[in-house]
Amino acid sequence: MEYQAKQEKAGALRRLRRFVNGLGRARQCCVCGRSFFRFSKFRGGWNSFSPYLNNVKWTGSDFDNFWCPFCRSHDRERHLMLYFDRLGIWEKLAGAAILHLAPEKHLAGRIEACRPARYVKGDLFPSREGVERVDVTQIPYAAASFDWVICNHVLEHVPDDVQALRELWRVLRPGGHAILQTPFASGLEKSLEDPEIADDEKRIEFYGQEDHVRLYGRDLFDRIRGAGFQLTLMKHAECLPAMDARRYGVNPDEPLFLCCRDGVS
Repeated sequence: MEYQAKQEKAGALRRLRRFVNGLGRARQCCVCGRSFFRFSKFRGGWNSFSPYLNNVKWTGSDFDNFWCPFCRSHDRERHLMLYFDRLGIWEKLAGAAILHLAPEKHLAGRIEACRPARYVKGDLFPSREGVERVDVTQIPYAAASFDWVICNHVLEHVPDDVQALRELWRVLRPGGHAILQTPFASGLEKSLEDPEIADDEKRIEFYGQEDHVRLYGRDLFDRIRGAGFQLTLMKHAECLPAMDARRYGVNPDEPLFLCCRDGVS
């Protein structure tokens, strides 16, 4: 009974905070359309980041503006949606064959609404209905099966990322496109992959999360190109100049990793 009472009290406090937050207009979620005072932080926000990650100019999520307090969309899928809006990618997904790895709930819903000819949602540890088990280093589909591959913040979790990139290229059709977002440090020339960084505390300090297995440096771009992709980095300021990143809760330093196979765009 005591546990239930605590849970009910916590739920009431969350609802109250959400109500008060909803009275504001400074921030807006591009997924649910609601306006409010502020997005919710991921853990402790940027203040919880280690000095090392700040020094090497880590770029990825916006941890101060992470969750929408209403629909629970996170900044990574919101940013992709804004990029897709601006570049007309939604229209290109209609009738296409799509592989979506670690599929985000809201992004998946938008893709399904585009009525693709084939939409495969895959995850190494699927937890939702309609998501297949897919190991990105051994993708169980034939070569040249997909027009689009979406792999949003996945590679930093994969021990053999070079093999994963080869597999992503293999299943993509010539002329097909891949979205390969991943956090990286613009202040690092070479990626940090140290077997001594093995426990949760060290991984959070040097990699940003306990389930990350490396911190990419600028050589990330060469890794992607080395797998056969043509890579175009589309910067927020150039692609979305009218979008106030703070208002929409996205990281303006995170570019869109737009890749294509065989140099055909």
